[in-house]
Amino acid sequence: MQKKSGPKPFTENRKATHEYETLEKFEGGLALTGAEVKSIREGGAKLQGAYVLIQKNELWLIGADIRPYSKAATREAYDPIRHRKILVHKKELAYLAEKTAEKGLTLIPFSLYSTRHQVKLGFGLCRGRKAHDKREKLKSQDLDRRIRRASSYDDV
Repeated sequence: MQKKSGPKPFTENRKATHEYETLEKFEGGLALTGAEVKSIREGGAKLQGAYVLIQKNELWLIGADIRPYSKAATREAYDPIRHRKILVHKKELAYLAEKTAEKGLTLIPFSLYSTRHQVKLGFGLCRGRKAHDKREKLKSQDLDRRIRRASSYDDV
């Protein structure tokens, strides 16, 4: 029996799960141009170093790199790392504004994926990890991996 997973992401920010402890996860739509959507679908987006910020009662994705669409005519005025608006409900925005006002909490993007022909951004309310926390997490993941590997050999 196959496990049913969520939508396959176009891009992921894997380093973010190592650098930050996720407290809550959220989803929001992105205000994009047509060429940007096509570029994301062909794998032209990177979330490394990107973050989410609240400015003037709006949520913005800052630092995400979406390269120009390969089949489009070249546009000199295109900025691949422009700020992009994230579309969320007002209640969610108010909640996020209240939480990010607390010391040590930030909003970090995790993945870009598609649901019903729309590009969505998965992001989370996160707290930064200390160096010793990162090492501890890596040790526990390695131990879990070894246990799973040993148990799979026992099943054979």
